[in-house]
This record gives sequence, C-alpha cells and structure tokens, in this order.
Amino acid sequence: MATLLITGGAGFIGSNLVHYALDHTSDRLVIVDKLTYAGSLLNLERPLKDPRVAFVHADIADRGAMARAFAEHRPAAVLNLAAETHVDRSIDSPMPFADTNVVGTLVLLDAARQYLDALDAPARDSFRFLHVSTDEVYGTLGASGLFSEETAYAPNSPYAASKASADHFVRAYFHTYRLPVLITNCSNNYGPYQFPEKLMPLMILNAIDGRPLPIYGDGGNVRDWLHVEDHCAGLLIVLDRGRVGEKYNVGGGNERTNLDVVDRICDVVDELKPEPESRRRLKTFVPDRPGHDRRYAIDAAKIRRELGWTPRHTFESGLRETVRWYLEHRDWCEQVQAGRYDRQRLGLG
Repeated sequence: MATLLITGGAGFIGSNLVHYALDHTSDRLVIVDKLTYAGSLLNLERPLKDPRVAFVHADIADRGAMARAFAEHRPAAVLNLAAETHVDRSIDSPMPFADTNVVGTLVLLDAARQYLDALDAPARDSFRFLHVSTDEVYGTLGASGLFSEETAYAPNSPYAASKASADHFVRAYFHTYRLPVLITNCSNNYGPYQFPEKLMPLMILNAIDGRPLPIYGDGGNVRDWLHVEDHCAGLLIVLDRGRVGEKYNVGGGNERTNLDVVDRICDVVDELKPEPESRRRLKTFVPDRPGHDRRYAIDAAKIRRELGWTPRHTFESGLRETVRWYLEHRDWCEQVQAGRYDRQRLGLG
C-alpha cells in the first residue's frame, strides 16, 4: 500500500482522481488543497469518510506546509493537480495564476527534491512526481494538424503561460537534479464536479434554468473533449508505467466546435428534461474573449502505443452521463456557487 500525495485534490480533476484512485487502487491518499472558489470539500464527501484518505488544508506555495506534508506522510509519489485554470479569470487577474501555477509548482518541486535526498536508495528509485498540465501550452492550431509531445510551446493566455512555465520548471528539475518527473498535457476535460464557470457545466445549468447560452465569437473554436474519468485512468497508468523524464499527451480524440457542443447539450437537456421549445433558442452570440485560441487537437498516439491507454467514453455517452449528473446534483451546483459566482461573464480584458 503506497501513499499518493494529490495536490489540488478538492478541485474538478483532482477530486475525480481521488474518487477513481479509491475505487481502482489500494493506495493511501493525502489530499492537499487550498480550497479556493473552485476547490470544495463538497467534492470529497465520500472520500473523506474513507480511512485511507487524509486531508491537508494548505497552499502548495507555502514552503513550510509542503515540507511538513512530505515529512509527515512520506509519499511514494506526488500528483500535482493544484492550479488556477480558468482562462477568463487569468485575463482579469493573472497574478494568482503565477502564484499558484508557477511559484507553487516550484515550491512543490523543491520540497520533493529535499524529501528525496533523505530517502534510502530503493525509495528514491521508486518515487515519482507527476505534473498534470494542459494542451493550451502549445498555443493554437490551424484547420489541420495535431499537438504532439514534440510541439513547441506557444502559450497565448496568461493561464497557458503560467502552465507552460510550470512545465519548464518540472523538466528542469529532471535534467538538473534528476528528480524523477513525468508530465501529462491533457485536452479539455468534462464530467462531474466541474465548477460552473467552464463551458460544459455553464451551458448545462443555463439550459436547465432557461438562461441565455453565451457563445464566444462565431462559436467555431474547436476543442478536443476528454471525459475526466478517462483522464484519471490515464494519469494512474502514466504514474505506474510512464518513463521518467517523459511527457505524455492525453486526448479524447473528440474534436467539436463550441457551437456543436452547445447544440448537443441543448438536445440532451431537452431529452432528459423536456420543454415545449428547444433549448437551442437560448443560444446567444457574444463578443469573443481576447486571444481566444482557434483550435486544439491532441495526438495521443504515444500514451496509447507505449502505455496501452484508451478512453472508455465516447463523446455522446460521456456528455449524456455528464448532463444527467448535473440534473441530479442541483444542490451541489447551488452550494458551490453560493456567494462566489452567478455565471456572469468574465475575461473581457
């Protein structure tokens, strides 16, 4: 039974990873989270009742807190999912993204390096530091092509720039200090427990409530959609089998325009919660956000070929499951938004 230290474990992907790891491993889990607006203990109600789970309320940029977490819990691996992630918020206020995504990652790396120095040889050899990143570090694509692990970084938003910087620090700690790191770059995740500022939950909840569905620009921006459970499965496979010092792109192979996604959400909500008129009537085109990347698409051949990972969800099955989850968890939706967010437009620059 190993101990995994999961930072950002109360956030969207992090909490899903905690649920997935409890269901698919025998590992002990130490969750570290600052509990910002997008991280909530409501996401961890079941895990926090499990004796294999410990929770540490801390900021990964707090050197003392991270040193104590390593010393007390002695993890066999770190999975770093702690991050500010919403592009629109990074446009309005970039500094928190630098504080958490860059400085926080650097503090965590250094705490891991010092912890590793005190371990015996077998523990050092088996230790892993998995840094979870995004395809947004690669910038934007034209009408064709895919992001591979060899694609040059070209971030176009403050969020993407902060994640790109963090990736570079992780790589540097491998080459300079031989810290046994792994990096993953994923496409757009969707699924349960996602804070309603992101496209999927925002459109689902607005469609349910009969509120306008704001579509940026012409709605033609393309994203590759990955169900969060498939992403979590990929992370554990990379942690177990990935080659130290390597990076792996994790994508669902589900390219859709934003307009296509909104239309399908409307159709599924109409099916599960019928109304006399289609929710498509709620679509509203609004001014695009500054620096909006046109297209992302992931080449996931490496993780498929080398590690045997394949996504289980199709876009249609995953979307239906996701819409049903938000319909059945309205109390969660209201509680995580209360006093923090009313689905207002952000990121106008």
